[in-house]
Amino acid sequence: MNTLVVTLVLLTLVKSTPIVYAALGGVISERSGVINIGLEGMMAAGAFGAVIASYFVHVPLFGLFCGIVAGAVVGYVLALAATKFKVDQIVAGTGINLICSGGAAYGLVLLFNQPGASKQVNGFGNTGEWVLVALAFLLAVAIHVVLYYTPWGLRVRATGENPLAVKSAGLNPLRFRLLAVTLSGALAGLGGAFLSIAELNIYSDGMTAGRGFIALAAVIFGRWTPFGAMGAAVVFGLFESLQDVLQGRVSWLPPDALSALPYVAALVALAGITGRVRAPASDGVPY
Repeated sequence: MNTLVVTLVLLTLVKSTPIVYAALGGVISERSGVINIGLEGMMAAGAFGAVIASYFVHVPLFGLFCGIVAGAVVGYVLALAATKFKVDQIVAGTGINLICSGGAAYGLVLLFNQPGASKQVNGFGNTGEWVLVALAFLLAVAIHVVLYYTPWGLRVRATGENPLAVKSAGLNPLRFRLLAVTLSGALAGLGGAFLSIAELNIYSDGMTAGRGFIALAAVIFGRWTPFGAMGAAVVFGLFESLQDVLQGRVSWLPPDALSALPYVAALVALAGITGRVRAPASDGVPY
């Protein structure tokens, strides 16, 4: 029984890590006033970019860097759409999800001459994987400090609440949103890279499996705070881990029901807090 508990705890930490990264990115973006529906696409871009770089250069650390850059580039695209061009943020994020997932699928055929999955690449191994797990939780602390104890964090939060007030103080709220959403993409890309070169050492179609949307749910459930989002991500990671731990041990529950656990948990969590939490006042409002 003790072995089972230890296995569940360790698996929960691993499974929650990519969600933590993406959720932290979502917090930064939404605190600046931009709804980041595109977290799923940014994770896919990071996962695919990391695998491509690791495959050709054979250096996992370079792959991780490229995954972060890929996510940041996609985040910058969303930031431009939401600020300079004032595109509806939900529409822009949805488009990013479709383009990134479809682009990665096409890239697999183009670069590997095979659909569905890439060839196996050099990954971080067990030690590197746990370093990235620890980094996710350390980043939650760092982002909390930046958002609540630095001038830049105060200005980002003010932009998400009242960009006109930020403008009247002689600052450019669009610049804060641009940087915040780009950082959001970088963090989501890091989460995707963790999936592809730390946990699996391969990219496959649909490998993000809705984790970007679960991360968005963690942001809301965590009340748009780094620690809250991190805690919610761990809870969702626990439900994802349960499907692996319980597989074969609970014969009366269909495998599809086990696979649905994290998504059902996210829906129940969101339904339970509807009307009880308040997003930043200007979240999703173009400026």
